[in-house]
Amino acid sequence: MSNIDTMSVNAIRVLAADGVQKANSGHPGLPLGSAAMAYELWAKHMKHNPANPQWPNRDRFILSGGHGSMLLYSLLHLFGYGNLAVEDLAQFRQENSLTPGHPEYGHTVGVEATTGPLGAGMAMAVGMAMAEAHLAAKFNKEGYPVVDHYTFTLGGDGCMMEGISSEAFSLAGTLKLDKLIVLYDSNKITIEGSTDIAFTEDVKKRFEAYGFQTLVVEDGNCLEEIGAAIAEAKADKTRPSMITVKTKIGFGCPAKEGKASAHGEPLGAENVAAMKECLGWTSQEPFYVPEEVYANYKAIAEENAKVETTWNELFAKYCTAFPEMKELWEKQHDVNAAKDLIDNDDFWAFTDKPEATRNISGLIINKIKNYLPGFIGGAADLAPSTKTYMSDMGDFSKDNYAGRNLHFGVRELAMAGIGNGLALHGGLRAYVSTFFVFSDYVKPMARLSSLMGLPLTFVLTHDSIGVGEDGPTHEPIEQLAMLRSLPNFTVFRPADATESIAAWYYAITSTKTPTALVMSRQNLPQLPGSSKEALKGGYIVSPSKKAVPDAIIMASGSEVELGINAQVELAKEGVDVSVVSMPSMDLYEAQSDAYKETIMPKSVRARVAVEAASDFGWGRYVGLDGATVTMKGFGASAPAPLLFKKFGFTTENVVKVVKSVL
Repeated sequence: MSNIDTMSVNAIRVLAADGVQKANSGHPGLPLGSAAMAYELWAKHMKHNPANPQWPNRDRFILSGGHGSMLLYSLLHLFGYGNLAVEDLAQFRQENSLTPGHPEYGHTVGVEATTGPLGAGMAMAVGMAMAEAHLAAKFNKEGYPVVDHYTFTLGGDGCMMEGISSEAFSLAGTLKLDKLIVLYDSNKITIEGSTDIAFTEDVKKRFEAYGFQTLVVEDGNCLEEIGAAIAEAKADKTRPSMITVKTKIGFGCPAKEGKASAHGEPLGAENVAAMKECLGWTSQEPFYVPEEVYANYKAIAEENAKVETTWNELFAKYCTAFPEMKELWEKQHDVNAAKDLIDNDDFWAFTDKPEATRNISGLIINKIKNYLPGFIGGAADLAPSTKTYMSDMGDFSKDNYAGRNLHFGVRELAMAGIGNGLALHGGLRAYVSTFFVFSDYVKPMARLSSLMGLPLTFVLTHDSIGVGEDGPTHEPIEQLAMLRSLPNFTVFRPADATESIAAWYYAITSTKTPTALVMSRQNLPQLPGSSKEALKGGYIVSPSKKAVPDAIIMASGSEVELGINAQVELAKEGVDVSVVSMPSMDLYEAQSDAYKETIMPKSVRARVAVEAASDFGWGRYVGLDGATVTMKGFGASAPAPLLFKKFGFTTENVVKVVKSVL
C-alpha cells in the first residue's frame, strides 16, 4: 500500500470519527473497519463519475449497513459528489443537513438507495443486478456493450442475519447474476457483543449453497488482497460473488477496536485524538484532510470521467448504427411515457360482464406490456392466482435475462426489496404481486418505497373475506388500514373494470409514489356510474335524487355494489341517499375542500361506510353521527357468499344501519 493510499484510507476514518463525535451520535465502528475495502473499491474497481452521478452505465454501490453512513458521506465528499462540503459532514445528523443519520435516496447526491433496516440494501442490490442483466440482454449488440456495469453492496453481520438477505441471495444465486458482488464486513461484533451469542453459522458455506463464488480476505486493511478478491469476483462470468472481508470494528482506535462499544456511540474526544495519533494523522483539527489526499481523490475522479467519455462515444455510435434501439432506449427511460393513455380508447375498453378485479387487472397488464417496453414484474409464486403473467414476454431466468416475467419464488419480503432495486436502477417500470394478506410480509420494503419516492406497483389480490374457504389466515382485515397509514403511498381498491383501469393508469403514471392495487377474488358487476373520476379517489357513483341527500353511503371495492343495492331499497321507503365510491382515500384527500364538499356535504351527517375490512380510518368520513358496516374481528372458513351474510354485508343490513343514523 502506497503512502498516499494509506492517507486516503485514513481520511475516511478521520472524517467519519469526527462527524460522529461532533454530532455526539452515530456509528463509527463500521466506517473505521471498512474504510480500506471501500477505498479500494471506489478508487480502483468501480466505474463512477462524480461529475455525473446519474450516468446510466455507472456501477452501483449500496451501503446495506446504512448505520455506517459516515463511510458513504466521507467517500462522497472526498470524491467530490454534489459539492458535499466539510461543513456538511460537520452537520451530520442535524436538521436539514445533507448528511442524515442513515443514507436517504434523493436527498444526498450519490446515494443510490435509502438504507437502514439491515439487509434491505442487499435485496435492492439484487434488484439492480437483475435490472442490469435485463437491460443488457435487451439493448446490447455485438461490439456495443452499452449496458455493462456491476452492482456492489456492503453489509455486515446484521445484514447477514436478517432473513431478507437469505431470500434475496437465494434468488440471485439461482439466477446466476454474475455482476452482483457482495462485500461482507465480517467483524463478528453486533450491538450486544460477539456474534457468537446468536450467530455461529458458516456464512461462506451458506453462500456456496446459494450458488455464489465465495472469496475470503484475511486482512481487511490490505488493499492488495482486497483488490485481488474484487478482480477475481469480476472474472467469474457464471456466478455472483461474495467476498468475506475480515475486519476489526473501530479499527485504529486503541480503546474501542474490536469492541461492541465501537458500534453505535461516539468514540469520545480523547479516543478520537488517540485514533488520529495511532493512524499517524498530521493534525488533531476536526475534519482536517491534507491537500495531497484531496488531490489523490480528484485525480481518480478525473480518470473515472474519462471512462464515461469513452462510453458516451460508444453510445453515440450505437444510436447511429441502431436508430430503432435509440428510440426504444428513450421510450424506456421516459417516466411520462404512459400519460397519453388517459385518452386511449383501447386502454379503457372492457367487456360488460361480471369479472373479478384480479382478472381485469391481468387483462390490463397484458395491454400495458405493449405500451410500455420497460414494464416488468411478477409474483411471489402466485402469478396464476394474482393474474400477473404477461403472455409472450418470456420468463426472466439464468437462460433468458430478456424475459419480462419475474419469478420471485415464495419470498415476499425480498420480492418487495428487489422491486425497489428495479425501480431505483432506471429504465424499467416494475410491479410485484402476492395475496393481499401477505402484504404483512411486504410492508417493511413498501415503507422504503414510500420513503424513496419510488413508483413501484404492488398488485395485491384476494382482498377480503371473499377469499372464503381458505379461512382467516388468508382473509385480510387490517391490511387496508395498514397500507393507507403509510405516507406517500397510494392504495387503490377498485369496484369494477373502469376503476381498475383508472387504478393501473394512476400506478404507471406515478413518478414519486408507490401504489397498491387491491383486487378481488370474486366476480363483481360493471357499475353504470363508474368513471375516470375514480382518479380523484372518491366520487359519486350513484347520485341522490335531491340536491342534498338524506344520507351518504360510502364504500370501496366489492362493497360499492352493496351500497347501490341499499340505495335502491331505501328509495322505496322514501330515503334518498347518494353512494360514494372511495377506491383511494389517499387520492381523495389530495382533492380540494371545494371538491370534497360536492361529494360529501358537511351538512349531511347521516353517513355509513361499508367495507369488508377493519373500520380503522373511516371515522374521519362518517363522523360522530355516522356508522360503519365493517369487520369487527377475523374472518372464517366457509364459502364467500355465506361469509358476507354472516358478517353483515347484506343489502338488508346496510339499509338497517343507514336508517339507524337518520
